[in-house]
Amino acid sequence: MTLPMRPSPARIVTAQPRAEGAMHLSVKAQGAGSALDRYRASGAFKALFPRRAPGGGVEAIAINTAGGITGGDRFSLHATAGPRAHLTLTTQAAERAYRSAGGWGRVDTRLTVSEGATLFWLPQELILYDGSALRRSLRADLAGTARLLLVEPVIFGRAAMGEVLETARFHDEIALFRAGVPLCCDRVRMDGDIAAQLSRRAVAQAGGAMASLVCVAPDAGAHLAAIRADLPETGGVSLLHPDVLVLRIVAQDGFHLRRHLLPILDRLSNDTLPTSWRL
Repeated sequence: MTLPMRPSPARIVTAQPRAEGAMHLSVKAQGAGSALDRYRASGAFKALFPRRAPGGGVEAIAINTAGGITGGDRFSLHATAGPRAHLTLTTQAAERAYRSAGGWGRVDTRLTVSEGATLFWLPQELILYDGSALRRSLRADLAGTARLLLVEPVIFGRAAMGEVLETARFHDEIALFRAGVPLCCDRVRMDGDIAAQLSRRAVAQAGGAMASLVCVAPDAGAHLAAIRADLPETGGVSLLHPDVLVLRIVAQDGFHLRRHLLPILDRLSNDTLPTSWRL
């Protein structure tokens, strides 16, 4: 006897869940130091606050609980240092941009630094995986007497794993404004075979890691000669204004990038670099 065949049920295709996270935090001056003013986080984004922050400021460690970024993910951070307050922002570990099955991952950061305030934006490295697609933007709005130390390190593929970025996309923008006037703008756009682009002599001479740094402080110019003397041949530093120092370093990998970057960050942060950078 032949049993009739039942039609197989139609396959249900569901959209893959995407990670989203948003964080808003601000700090205020309190006595001789600073204190947390407001904090709100949602989705796959949160912050930890060490009990003792160096220099009397507030230190916040941003954590992406999704474990990385891929196509369709959305993360945003808005941080404010109130008048005369001091805020240091870092990350628990290196961020990872994974292969995208479709669409862009986005990370948008907004920093506001009030009169007499200081903000250190010191995230650890962003590691780009082959096939990743990431759009990232950072905007900082500074009052006339605000101080800012900003660094953005990027690693182009995992050198220890022999990874080569042949199909990745990375669009990055950093824009700084002081009293509403543009102070500094830096854009990076890489699509396709990023490894081939980095191999060009005028781009990175086959370097696998890069860091961009901006320091806005009254004594920025005083650090210029010492930093320039310690830079590798693949690094450069200059003053855009008497109090605005900009730097870029290209290195063969993340290890060598840190070796050159850490002494500079120690100098410009007055030896208050977050502990997570030492681990």
